[in-house]
Amino acid sequence: VGCDRSKNLVDICGEKNFQAFVCDALSVPIRSGSCDACISIAVIHHFSTAERRLATIRELVRLLRPGGMALIYVWAMEQEYKNQKSKYLKEKNASKDKDEEINTGMAQRPLCDQMPDSSSQDSACSDRLPDDSKDEDCDAKPVADSRLPVHTNRTSFHSQDLLVPWHLKGSTKKKGENSDTVSFPAGSKEQQELSPVFHRYYHVFCEGELEAACRSLDGVRVQKSYYDQGNWCVVLEKL
Repeated sequence: VGCDRSKNLVDICGEKNFQAFVCDALSVPIRSGSCDACISIAVIHHFSTAERRLATIRELVRLLRPGGMALIYVWAMEQEYKNQKSKYLKEKNASKDKDEEINTGMAQRPLCDQMPDSSSQDSACSDRLPDDSKDEDCDAKPVADSRLPVHTNRTSFHSQDLLVPWHLKGSTKKKGENSDTVSFPAGSKEQQELSPVFHRYYHVFCEGELEAACRSLDGVRVQKSYYDQGNWCVVLEKL
């Protein structure tokens, strides 16, 4: 059984005969202790405070039966780890044309829409806001003023709290048109109108941060904590 905040994504699951419903990760309408396993992929890094991020983990634990397991993935601050660049950074030199071919169909993919290797996170058309924290390590501090920095696609992170541009390609196509019907110069006003940009909040996790949050909860054992292609991951067990 799947759940998501987005009705459109849940509708896609229904069309594929998967069981899914709309809900909030902070309040899942499933009985306590009724799940053998829970998976949270690329969700918790969208919550804007440490308290809310911890609450989502607590909600996962509530759903599990004793002995049940949960797998959690969040985006990592460290996109280069043990001298190895993540797939996200490695794809920086990918074909520009490939990035520009993204359409609304790609934007609807339930896992790739938030995973670091999604080319839909291209930020070529976005102006960067001032970034007051330029630390390269995990001592990065929140931005002092109310504005969050806008991340530049396929680059290292300079702040733990930031906005990642989402380009919705082809959203204003007329019925019967295909993606090749209309073409405007990159960066032009017409192209920007055809490709609106939305900014999504992310809190990228430092090494040990997700594990520490899980260990702070009662009745939980962290079975495994690891790094996987630009993500911090934890497998936990409910005692």
